[in-house]
Amino acid sequence: MSVAITGATGFVGQAVLDAANRQGIAIRALTRRAQQPREGLTWIEGALSDSASLDRLIEGAEAVIHIAGLTNAPDPKDFHQANVIGTRNLLRACQDAGVRRFVFVSSLSAREPELSRYGASKAEAEKWVGASGLDWTMVRPPAVYGPRDRDMLELFRAARFGVVPVPPRGRTSIIHVDDLAESLLALGARTGSGEIVEPDDGHPNGYEHAELAKLIGRAVGKRVVAPHLPAPLLHLAAKADRALRGDKAKLTPDRAGYMAHPDWVCDPARALADEVWKPKISGPDGLKQTADWYRAQGWL
Repeated sequence: MSVAITGATGFVGQAVLDAANRQGIAIRALTRRAQQPREGLTWIEGALSDSASLDRLIEGAEAVIHIAGLTNAPDPKDFHQANVIGTRNLLRACQDAGVRRFVFVSSLSAREPELSRYGASKAEAEKWVGASGLDWTMVRPPAVYGPRDRDMLELFRAARFGVVPVPPRGRTSIIHVDDLAESLLALGARTGSGEIVEPDDGHPNGYEHAELAKLIGRAVGKRVVAPHLPAPLLHLAAKADRALRGDKAKLTPDRAGYMAHPDWVCDPARALADEVWKPKISGPDGLKQTADWYRAQGWL
């Protein structure tokens, strides 16, 4: 199978490249800048805004996995350009080239688009995918973690000091990036249009926020306290992060909006069938593995 992917240099994309290499799947991957050669991988320089590079990307591909997306931005308007317009451009290229199979990496936040500009942009992109006429599957991952991830890294760093502040009471599902990568490749290899799936680590009903924080603490060898931050305080913290780190802030007002929502648990009715894919990495094992990787890289 030959697969074209976007977002190959990002956190999830790199895991997909690793998984494809293990499975012997040929990959064509979009990149904005020159990359190191890699066996079984053809880099295509370009961007989602460049139709010529998109044509080169999908040439000869049996499936396209659209991973690229903006998850954090100082200017909320950037979400529309990256997540909606970029997706539309790729869909148009697939339609023109006759590429049928399209796997779109969306987000659980698309279920509640009123909570964040990010979620709204993913929900709008989903509408374009659904109307494309392609053989599509939309994947709504929950919180993704694992080696190379810098977003959850801050929780691991906080855990070293014994205190991990968490959002208001609620529950969330999680998935290790390697499991997510395997699920995306599995979906690229099958057919069956019109499916929205929500893969997770298989833990029923996800994790209460404080429970997840304590698992992170255990992964770094610490017993932690996990105070719940009320929504107003969470929004205040987002303003403080912006004041301290400017455009590099991790906790933006947009993120605070959906973090305060109490239910980011994957819907069991939208789980993948076991014969297609099932998770291999449990939450506790994956978090411990991630902590060990952070230490090995000097990130913790």
